[in-house]
Amino acid sequence: MRIKKSILASAVALVLSSQAYAIDEFVIEDIQVNGLQRVALGASLTYIPVQVGDKLTDFRLTQTIKSLYSSGHFDDIEVYQEGKTLIIKVSERPTIAEIEFDGNKDVKEEQLQENLEDQNIRVGEPLDKTTLTLLEKGLEDFYQSIGKYNASVSAKISHLPRNRVKLTFEFTEGKAAKVKQINLVGNTLFDDEKLLSLFESKYDLPWWQFMSNDRYQKQTFSGDIEKLESFYKDQGYVRFAVDSTQVSLTPNKEQVYVTLNLEEGEKYKVKDVNFIGDMVGLDNIIKALVPIRKGDYYSAATITYSEETISNYLGAFGYAYPEVKTIPEIDDETKEVSLTLSVTPGSRINVRRIDFVGNAITDDEVLRRELRQFEGSWLSNRALEGSKARLARLPYIEEVEFETIKLPGESDLVDVVFTIKERPSGSFTAGIGYGDLTGLSLQLGVQQQNFLGTGNSVGVSINTYSYSKNLSLSFTDPYFTVDGVSLGGSVSYSELNYGGRFSNSEDYELKRISSRLTLGYPLDEISRISYGVGYLHNEMSNISTPSEQMSNFYSIYEDADNSLNQLVFDNYEFNINWMQSTLNRGLFPSAGSSQNLGFKVAVPGSDAQFFKITAEDRHYFPLSRDHRWVFMTKASFGYANGYGETDNGHDHVLPIWEMFRAGGSSTMRGFENNVVGPKLFYRSGSPVNTIPDETGNIGSIPSSPEFDTITKYVRNGSAAISNGGNAQALATLELIFPIPFTDEPSSSVRPSFFLDVGNVWDTEFDIDRYSQLDPSELAKLDDYSDPTRYRASAGMSVQWISPMGPIVFSFAKPLKKFDDDDTKFFSFNIGQTF
Repeated sequence: MRIKKSILASAVALVLSSQAYAIDEFVIEDIQVNGLQRVALGASLTYIPVQVGDKLTDFRLTQTIKSLYSSGHFDDIEVYQEGKTLIIKVSERPTIAEIEFDGNKDVKEEQLQENLEDQNIRVGEPLDKTTLTLLEKGLEDFYQSIGKYNASVSAKISHLPRNRVKLTFEFTEGKAAKVKQINLVGNTLFDDEKLLSLFESKYDLPWWQFMSNDRYQKQTFSGDIEKLESFYKDQGYVRFAVDSTQVSLTPNKEQVYVTLNLEEGEKYKVKDVNFIGDMVGLDNIIKALVPIRKGDYYSAATITYSEETISNYLGAFGYAYPEVKTIPEIDDETKEVSLTLSVTPGSRINVRRIDFVGNAITDDEVLRRELRQFEGSWLSNRALEGSKARLARLPYIEEVEFETIKLPGESDLVDVVFTIKERPSGSFTAGIGYGDLTGLSLQLGVQQQNFLGTGNSVGVSINTYSYSKNLSLSFTDPYFTVDGVSLGGSVSYSELNYGGRFSNSEDYELKRISSRLTLGYPLDEISRISYGVGYLHNEMSNISTPSEQMSNFYSIYEDADNSLNQLVFDNYEFNINWMQSTLNRGLFPSAGSSQNLGFKVAVPGSDAQFFKITAEDRHYFPLSRDHRWVFMTKASFGYANGYGETDNGHDHVLPIWEMFRAGGSSTMRGFENNVVGPKLFYRSGSPVNTIPDETGNIGSIPSSPEFDTITKYVRNGSAAISNGGNAQALATLELIFPIPFTDEPSSSVRPSFFLDVGNVWDTEFDIDRYSQLDPSELAKLDDYSDPTRYRASAGMSVQWISPMGPIVFSFAKPLKKFDDDDTKFFSFNIGQTF
């Protein structure tokens, strides 16, 4: 006969109310578990604390039910006795088959998934319904913390076959409550306008500040109160306090009134500064690091700065986890504060191992050679930060972070892990096209700054247009030796036909063969110097109707023995370049500066002897803590000229291909390529007829120079073309701003507003040479030696690190130009960022 006993009722009552219910004790001869579907029998038996042969008592029964419930697999448990058999009937919790979110806008699904993971709610796991209510309440509390008091969250359960469920979280977010007014009560030292300017929370915004946010958020307001306290305590008001905060919500829960009651107190001075603790023999230096002196007004910011400075200083000597605390003793009678800085350096830490994660392309060796923190040495925060900065400056690294990991059981050892995020390290171009200006074109090019993950730079390009052919190869090994000596080289061949409509330059053909070898080495952590030697072979030909400038150049270097009317130059060049960079990143920097100074000279014995000096200075000033707003300044200068005499007694001049040129997306946006600077022009005379000779023929003789005419060289419309100059000065002011309607900074797109100002001029141009011209003709010429003839433009630029390389799009309007300048509203540049 099967006997069913009400053991379940007594067991549950025993668990919940701790009341004892007697049962008939018996020795278990068999255990059966009924109702299992997903949970294996063997797994369920592991949660049952009794076995066959044990005596079942009230206590063991209670333990059994508690243990089965604690496993998290069951919603309901019933226990029966049938003879000497213990029968356990279970109802398994349903398995979560799918999770869906509906209506959430302020909370991203990734955040919700993380929250569910923390509550052990995930696909494939059993569903504990008790946690859903807590989760709903937690999400609603979150919405209230960001000002959405009408928000509600509901978890819906849809049952599926095989004891599975689908969870749907339905969100009704509603409108966010806005700050209607912030009242400050008790402030007499500073007016409301001054104090409220410290707040991130805003209210009563004018319509034109539509990008600002006046939503009430509890966390933001807590931060504002902390800023208020910091402001007062930085001014010496030690006893400042916010006595109370009242937040009033309108009945429709859409507006918030906030009132802060302030107790300003009086201003306190520093009575004395004392030090206690272990300063590891660096007492004098540590004391000198603290800028607080007796008689100074108390400043919480200065105290914090002192604590951080001491900690960072100790961190440079291997004390990775120092504790520096300031203990104030306030004397309210004298309005003075005695400060005691307690220094506890902790243990000196060694680095056991340094690892890299995230570098799928770049070899560890390439990254490791940039490190200034070494394995087996003391852990140094300066060395770690220096290593991070050097890694971030690599053009193929987007982000770098590091963490120190304490080793279990080792108080003086840590591992360091650098997390690397790589960016595309090169550009690739390939294509075929046809244009009305360029004709048929073929392009193939690869520029790789991290070739096969080695950190070496390799470039190959082949370009053919109707007007040019170019082949170039380049290679640079930045670590030719282990101590950072770099070696690079390049060879190229090109044929350029500057005739036609495509080029803003004079008509001529140029063939060039060049090769260059460069050797560089570091001077210190932020600067290096490089030397280079090169050979260039240039052939100029087909110079049709030369301009005044070309005629002057040709007259100096013409070769009477050259029947092809060519100009041939074999130049041997030497260059030296000094570079310094404290930029925080190689691409899209947001802080730091870089400087570059270069000198190039065609050595004596070259067919065209000249020198060239260039300099550039660039600074980035972050305007916000997250570096999303950045102000950038850039200035570049250049001067070049010839030196020595030619074989025919002329002074050497700067070759035309070495002239500085400006205009276009890479120099002065808003202007067409090569239009900024001295213009090409023709000077031509009008021949005068002679008296007929005895045969009746009428000849001609040159007219007097004052009758010469001036004609500007014009192509592609009415704008004149620049010849370039031997001096330039360019400057850029740029405000980098975040992409609108995004919360996170972009690592691949950077918009900005800019102002470009600059000029190119020719110091060798002498307008007095043309003073004998008729005034109407002379008026066609400007003084091209005048450096004040600057241009200016302003506009918007968007830089994009595309899969094919950096691309810059610019929209610009000239603010100052000359009548013969050709302007360009839209331009783009591939392969260079600003």
